[in-house]
Amino acid sequence: MVLKTFGWSFAVTALGLVAAVFYGGWTAFGIVAILSILEISLSFDNAVVNAGILKKMNAFWQKIFLTIGILIAVFGMRLVFPVVIVAISAQLGPIEAVDLALTDKDRYQELVTDAHPSIAAFGGMFLLMIFLDFIFEDRDIKWLAWLERPLAKLGKVDMLSVCIALIVLLVSAITFGAHAHQHGGAHADKAETVLLAGIAGLITYMIVGGLSGYFEDKLEEEEEREHEEEEAAARSGKPKSAVKLAGKAAFFMFLYLEVLDASFSFDGVIGAFAITNDIVLMALGLGIGAMYVRSLTVYLVRQGTLDDYVYLEHGAHYAIGALSIILLVTIQYEIHEVITGLVGVALIAWSFWSSVRRNRALAAAEGESKDDETEAVCTP
Repeated sequence: MVLKTFGWSFAVTALGLVAAVFYGGWTAFGIVAILSILEISLSFDNAVVNAGILKKMNAFWQKIFLTIGILIAVFGMRLVFPVVIVAISAQLGPIEAVDLALTDKDRYQELVTDAHPSIAAFGGMFLLMIFLDFIFEDRDIKWLAWLERPLAKLGKVDMLSVCIALIVLLVSAITFGAHAHQHGGAHADKAETVLLAGIAGLITYMIVGGLSGYFEDKLEEEEEREHEEEEAAARSGKPKSAVKLAGKAAFFMFLYLEVLDASFSFDGVIGAFAITNDIVLMALGLGIGAMYVRSLTVYLVRQGTLDDYVYLEHGAHYAIGALSIILLVTIQYEIHEVITGLVGVALIAWSFWSSVRRNRALAAAEGESKDDETEAVCTP
């Protein structure tokens, strides 16, 4: 099971590390290995959230996520995305941007660093909306009940998550604006950049999330209707009708997954510059990490881990909330990638341990009830 799920990841790791040795010797090997671990640690929460969405999709779309999805994740976000940032921010053509990335690595890193506020604002707002919509929804299973119960009641207020997100964005833009104006020069217009990029992130979330939610609801309605038709056919002795799946629902959920993955990868791509500014090593290291995140997502779905450890999804969403705030804070202040990674891992580990304790308590209670039943039967 493990080899079947992680086989491609192991193969890509071997190829990537061999390529690194040929490209830049053992130093490059070490850098690629570190980048791979960085990406996996920063994206573990991504895998948990992805699994929650992917388990709703059929086997065909799960395969699409693993094939086309991985191409978008590895080549699109980890290789093309940094070049696109430079091309837009420096107003260069794509070929010039690639040439700059390969020949003048220091200048390339400088341009990506200049583009960081807009990347952080876009990704931060997208992830913040995911977190807010999760905590404001009333759920049967609550992890931190003392916090989640009052938040679920607050969530009944229409558009509350959007209002809070916009307030957070406004505070971020004003704070950064004040900081930029103190320094003057080319950075004085960054407040406007942050505001526009943040609004773009919010709009992207509302469009993609809204469409995927709409088609998911349509899919559920279609399945309910067909289930009723099948029951009616069974009662009347007619043959059962074939179940039709709404392809649009799965497509928009896939699209939502890709935008989600892109938002998660922002911190990994930016964080990678703290280790190297070589785009080839960056693509190799982050690409290997992205493969493991994909495999881990599928493993969680196939093993039913989210059903067994019910608080994992909660922990992942709290990690998303923390990551969104960290991204917005990095607009002005530098935060080490190790801290970002540890916050996410700690929250997920805590939620996993809480799930284990819950399962033990339920098993103990079930065992006691069975003992009581046996005792009652044996007593004359």
